[in-house]
Amino acid sequence: MALSDDLRDLYQQVILDHSRSPRNHGRLEGEGCLHVHGDNPTCGDEIDVWVKIGPEGQVEDIKFEGQGCAISQASASMMTVKMKGADAARLRTLMQDFRAVVTGEGQVQDEDALGELTLLEGVQKFPQRVKCATLAWRAVEQALQQSQSGGHA
Repeated sequence: MALSDDLRDLYQQVILDHSRSPRNHGRLEGEGCLHVHGDNPTCGDEIDVWVKIGPEGQVEDIKFEGQGCAISQASASMMTVKMKGADAARLRTLMQDFRAVVTGEGQVQDEDALGELTLLEGVQKFPQRVKCATLAWRAVEQALQQSQSGGHA
């Protein structure tokens, strides 16, 4: 499916907005905070994600810092907005659905929950950009695995 001119303009506006004014940018410290560093050696993008998981497995807070292309930074910003306050089941759905949107593989379960993240669908056509879009998401997956295994970074 080709993007219409209006959708392409919206995509560019959202990406630029989130990359220039990222939401939840910064660091988290304190008890229960997990930190994961991720990088994409093929393009040089780097991301640090801090996640505070609550006792029921919900994301109490999430922040990131990084450097890289507009797509990696915007995806991280949009991701933190969607994940803050989400419980474990919602996190799994968000991660699976986002992966399906950017790779074109699999079925999206809750497109409404993704919101503007669906605008990143266009990266499907550029495999190298899929890695940029999923960089922060992979870092959060690592943090959740640490949380489940009881390890804290």
